[in-house]
Amino acid sequence: MKCPNCQSKNLGKITSSHYYCWNCFIELTITHDRFEMNQVEEDGSLTSLDDLFDEHDRMIEL
Repeated sequence: MKCPNCQSKNLGKITSSHYYCWNCFIELTITHDRFEMNQVEEDGSLTSLDDLFDEHDRMIEL
């Protein structure tokens, strides 16, 4: 599996469907065979990055 943002395979598993990219520092959640991507802000809140990618880019590649 690769990060849809930076194409790195350096993903850490947080839970069974929740990952963290150590290369570009975003959180990825798998929902219905697609990634939901969030940036972690300084205050710990999450900002969605999904609108920056089309549906094809968010598909899971195993």
